[in-house]
Amino acid sequence: MTCTEMVEAVTDYLEGRLSFVDRVRFQMHLGRCVGCRIYLRQMKQTIRALRRLPAEPIPPQVHDELVLRFRTWKRQSG
Repeated sequence: MTCTEMVEAVTDYLEGRLSFVDRVRFQMHLGRCVGCRIYLRQMKQTIRALRRLPAEPIPPQVHDELVLRFRTWKRQSG
C-alpha cells in the first residue's frame, strides 16, 4: 500500500470497513511508514475533538450549497 492509498483508506479503516486483506496491507504500511502513523494519529485526535463539539443544526440553504459543491468537486475530480 502506498501513502496515497493509505490516506484514501483511512476513513474505512477507522470505521472497520476494510476487507481483511486491505486491513492487513494498511497495517503493514503503518508498520514501516512514520509519516502515515503520524497522519493516522492526527486523524484520530481530530475525530475525538470534533465529537466534543456541540451539535448544531445546519441551515437548509447551507446544506444544499455544501452538497452542490461536493458533487461539483466529485464530478471534476474523477
